[in-house]
Amino acid sequence: MILFQPPGPKEPQQDAIIVRNVSKRFHIPHEKKTKFFEHVAGIIKGKSSGYEEFSALKNISFKVKKGEKLGLVGENGSGKSTLLKILSGVLQSDNGGSVKVFGKIAPFLELGVGFQPELTAEENVRLYGAVMGMSKKEIEDRFDGIFEFAELSRFKQMKLKNFSSGMYMRLAFATATATDPDILLIDEVLAVGDEAFQKKCFDKMNEFKMSGKTIVLVSHDLETIKRFCDRAILLEHGKIVSMGNSERVIDDYRSNMRIIEEEVLKKQPEIIVLPESPLKPVEVVHEKVEPPKIEPPKDRWGSGEIEITQVRFYDQNGEEKYIFRTGETLVARITYSAKKRIEKPIFGIAIHRNDGTHITGPNTKFHDNVIESVEGDGIVEYIIDSLPLLNGTYLFTAAVYDFACVNAFDHHERRFKFKVEDEKRKDYGIFYIPCRWKYGTE
Repeated sequence: MILFQPPGPKEPQQDAIIVRNVSKRFHIPHEKKTKFFEHVAGIIKGKSSGYEEFSALKNISFKVKKGEKLGLVGENGSGKSTLLKILSGVLQSDNGGSVKVFGKIAPFLELGVGFQPELTAEENVRLYGAVMGMSKKEIEDRFDGIFEFAELSRFKQMKLKNFSSGMYMRLAFATATATDPDILLIDEVLAVGDEAFQKKCFDKMNEFKMSGKTIVLVSHDLETIKRFCDRAILLEHGKIVSMGNSERVIDDYRSNMRIIEEEVLKKQPEIIVLPESPLKPVEVVHEKVEPPKIEPPKDRWGSGEIEITQVRFYDQNGEEKYIFRTGETLVARITYSAKKRIEKPIFGIAIHRNDGTHITGPNTKFHDNVIESVEGDGIVEYIIDSLPLLNGTYLFTAAVYDFACVNAFDHHERRFKFKVEDEKRKDYGIFYIPCRWKYGTE
């Protein structure tokens, strides 16, 4: 239940929003049923439900003080937009949860909701203002300013159905901000129109911030949340997992995301070693017996006399790791299996950025680390003591060739992946180059 009311004697006046035990569940259908017969048939077959229950929010409680700027962060599906819709009254909480709001709300959820395409822009502005509780005088006083802000003064008498999507969104933003709300609920809608108009939108939001409006902001731009919001809430699977200072909450969010990404990156391509190498041609034993057709992957080739069986990444402490920071130690461990004694094999690697830019391509021969011979199982490690790469996703090639570097025993082209994420380093490009700045006067 949501209550819009002025501050009462029992509630502290400094609170703009009070959320208590808010939960929300949705029913997700397993199959589409449009006819009564289909529902009856489902009951007869013991499939009366035909849906599963999804809990978008689970017992959420928090307060937002008057004039506070609160950010909501979390992965897609964590419940941010659902929570904002409950705060705005679009959705209702389940199980007796309540939301109390002290002041007039402007929800920036889906701009232009309530606009009528068959009406003119002028008619829509007047209608929207009336719905938002503005008096006729208030609407008239702000009418010209709305169209000037939206840069649509020439189009007052045009029906909305003839507006472009950009014109529509600009008018909706200008109209919503003109209602002079006490509380703004913003859900990723500030990227309206072209770059110049987006700047106007952010300037308007900063005006609201400086004037002491209460703002609840949902955004995937963590730097905007950190810069714009006093506090933040991190949602995960419908639950609050962190709440407090926005910088600390964002650090918690990034730590959680790093753990999830590490788990994904750990699932590197599994290299299956068969009794007969998939890289080695299969001999025909009998004329009437067709050999099995084994199609080698396009990103792997070679004779198979030495096979690379695994590639994993580690830090300086030997912990498996796939997300590094600039300056950290990176160890790429290449595990191999040689079916017979091979003289002077050459192991090599290559690193490409995921846009195809070639970063480096060293091998053991170029670095005067010639291995005299291999037989059986073993490992080769490629070690970067101080990783110079800047933020990005990088693809790793591992290969083993003969001493002439002509014939491949096993070559895995860009099959492995690691990332560099260092939010504290703001340099642009590929490499971190240590440098100093000096300034003065002549």
